[in-house]
Amino acid sequence: MEHGAVTKDFLGLTFNMSNVLMITVSSVIVFLIAVLATRALSMRPGGMQNFLEWVVDFVKGIIGSTMDWHTGGRFLALGLTLIMYIFVANMLGLPFAVVVDHNLWWKSPTADPTITLTLAVMVVALSHYYGVRMKGFKEYGAEFFKPMKFLFPLKIIEEFANTLTLGLRLYGNIFAGEMLLALLAGLGTSGIFQGVFALLPMMVWQGFSIFVGAIQAFIFTMLTMVYLAHKVSHDH
Repeated sequence: MEHGAVTKDFLGLTFNMSNVLMITVSSVIVFLIAVLATRALSMRPGGMQNFLEWVVDFVKGIIGSTMDWHTGGRFLALGLTLIMYIFVANMLGLPFAVVVDHNLWWKSPTADPTITLTLAVMVVALSHYYGVRMKGFKEYGAEFFKPMKFLFPLKIIEEFANTLTLGLRLYGNIFAGEMLLALLAGLGTSGIFQGVFALLPMMVWQGFSIFVGAIQAFIFTMLTMVYLAHKVSHDH
């Protein structure tokens, strides 16, 4: 069930056009949700405003479980963006996939390791940036040599391991879910009996995939805040 991908070269870099499309679609959907939920704010919220306020409170709870609000409050916008973007990206490939001339165009962008590892690199880079910004270069750099100097190489390895596990965990769960759905869809189109046999498992797996997509968005956001807390909090 291999599909190709349309690529374009620009400034010496090769871009997967399906990834570009799905990243754009995910961003537009999240932007529209934010605009629709905040365009008519009221003291008695309803509908979209209620939903967004619930998400904000949920992200506040994640931040509050990892660091004090005085330190972590500045990361609210980051956490809110991550959890909404990753959830939307996880959901896009669930209803269907679009293949044109054997090239896969419509899918979950998070089913590609390039996307998830890029998000992971961004998160780890931000954690170092805020660590230096809030502690100063000297104090932050000294953290890598505590409690003993010979542990420095292990802490460098840990940073690479955190980046890989953060990105590959998200990719593995979403990719596996889409592959199983594709297999069930293939079984369903091979005959009437097979179609009836595959319908119920496909519906069950789609429901379970929604749950997995939500959990993975939560885990990614939670781990982001944990990494930030370790870098910016003075008691870590």
